[in-house]
Amino acid sequence: MRRGVLAGALSLLGVLALSRFVQVRYADRILPRQGAPEAPMALVFGAGLAPGGVPSPVLAQRLDTAIALWREKKVGGVLVSGDNSDRFHDETRAMRRYLLERGLPETAVQGDNSGLSTYDSCVRAYDVFGMRRALLVTQRFHLPRALYIANSVGMDAWGVAADEGHPSTQRYVLRETFSRVLALIMVLLDLKPASSAPASSR
Repeated sequence: MRRGVLAGALSLLGVLALSRFVQVRYADRILPRQGAPEAPMALVFGAGLAPGGVPSPVLAQRLDTAIALWREKKVGGVLVSGDNSDRFHDETRAMRRYLLERGLPETAVQGDNSGLSTYDSCVRAYDVFGMRRALLVTQRFHLPRALYIANSVGMDAWGVAADEGHPSTQRYVLRETFSRVLALIMVLLDLKPASSAPASSR
């Protein structure tokens, strides 16, 4: 029993150490919107839809930040990456519509329907859409993992927290602890995205 407890404790410490490594690796690349460098594109990750097929409050927060970056000429365009594997849950279409309705031109908005995960979104942004320098737009809790993946696959990525100025939430702490470790493993194994679909503007 003692050996089992010791092994469990060491495993937990290993998970926490790896998660911490991912958390701090690119922490200096998380900047306020006003201090973010210019980049050709912003990458916005999907975050679910609300009833009626509109972006969830979390996703709307990300999209509003991307709109602000575009209006401030920090980025020339926006790539929205989401999951449309269910015809009743098309994140990418909802995100594109949200941006276009708020003034972004068609030419400034691209969509990746195969962004099934943070890892897939980052790898496909680099490999399929040719994104070499970008601002990643998501909530602060998510940025360390997204930045680790994007920069590890070759992108020059910086992060802008969509919830800047709002209290940080603790509800995702446990999930992110394990998700960061999984992201590190996926990067080390150089896994391919679940989908190899080509780039599409819609």
